[in-house]
Amino acid sequence: MSKKVALHNLGCKVNAYEVEAMQQLLEQAGYEIVPFQEGADVYLINTCTVTNIADRKSRQMLHKAKKMNPEAIVVATGCYAQTDTEKLKADTSVDLILGNNQKNRIVEVLAEYEKEHAKKACVIEINKTKEYEELSIDHTAEHVRAYIKVQDGCNQFCTYCIIPYARGRVRSRKIQEILEEVKALAAKGYREVVLTGIHLSSYGIDFKEAEERQTLLSLIQAVHSVEGIERIRLGSLEPRIITREFMEGISGLSKVCPHFHLSLQSGCQKTLENMNRRYTAEEYAQKCSLIREYYPAPALTTDVIVGFPMESEADFEESFEFVKNIHFYETHIFKYSRRHGTKAASMDGQLTEAAKAQRSDRMLELHEIRAREYEEAMIGKKMELLLEEEIEIDGRPWYVGHSREYVRAVISKTDAHRVNDLVTVKAVAFVRDHILETKEV
Repeated sequence: MSKKVALHNLGCKVNAYEVEAMQQLLEQAGYEIVPFQEGADVYLINTCTVTNIADRKSRQMLHKAKKMNPEAIVVATGCYAQTDTEKLKADTSVDLILGNNQKNRIVEVLAEYEKEHAKKACVIEINKTKEYEELSIDHTAEHVRAYIKVQDGCNQFCTYCIIPYARGRVRSRKIQEILEEVKALAAKGYREVVLTGIHLSSYGIDFKEAEERQTLLSLIQAVHSVEGIERIRLGSLEPRIITREFMEGISGLSKVCPHFHLSLQSGCQKTLENMNRRYTAEEYAQKCSLIREYYPAPALTTDVIVGFPMESEADFEESFEFVKNIHFYETHIFKYSRRHGTKAASMDGQLTEAAKAQRSDRMLELHEIRAREYEEAMIGKKMELLLEEEIEIDGRPWYVGHSREYVRAVISKTDAHRVNDLVTVKAVAFVRDHILETKEV
């Protein structure tokens, strides 16, 4: 009788990809994958450590798993397992600890535990490895879109971020291995891929051999050649990757979607320096203008941290006005969260939660206004919709999907279409906030 494994992911898209890759390794080894509830023989939690709250959630999920079945093997993998190994060694709820760059050993490590029943930590010095951990998937929980991890690690050391310590230095995946995975997914019918990584813009900087000198642009060009893939999206980018050469390169590739997530964090120059971000606010604005030279109405999205240490009211206003003037489609707002082990955690001028909340609310109001403006501008225009699933709104059946700009939209459900179809439509109205109604053209 096969052992039952329940998996739970915390954190980013890279973590989600790695959980799916581990699940497929376990399936191939004969394990049965079951929901994360009582009755599993093994509970695997892929942990996150981006904030102190993420650490706490990771511990809570590990304890919950052990309570659901005290006899089960509880496995802690991922970033919290990497950075707080000693705490987990002392935690009686955890049986196995698997750090980063060790996840592809999951089947082997479980087999060893079954023999010895001795607590074990498989954690390497992540900052000393140059090896990219090869993991891959040939299907995913999403029906039409697949996230592909192409890079790991980060060399930036922003003052608020623990991730370089959890993920190590930049390590890039070889293009040939990426292409094999993309082709396998295309063969199973996936039409859209999202290239993702811990610091995607650094892709290729660690390749030393002349024949391996690749860049994010050459990777995108290679993926573009894969038959069956109709859309390519990019994960979060740093402003420095947006050069004229890069824009000329991708704008000539029809599969690249006009949807760019360009990480900002603050529109205040002083705060950017305190964060150790590697660009100025002026340079960032220039990069947005450059994107708009090549794409007439791109969806520009970003991340903004409010309430960073020493951010005065004037600094926040500078950041707010900057964000307002760029006209982002979406702004993901984060209240600064103190993370032990980072430089920012010990900085003077820590703000109150009330001050952070007030600033977050103002940014959220701006986000809502700008998102509505961008979506309203789509009404009357043609768009290409990738149908993702069937839903009901007010008792009426629809297909829902995303445009190339990643605007969410619906089309009436008919027998003429099915999930995973690409349909040319025209937006006619809002069926609900942030969901456009469309008609086929």
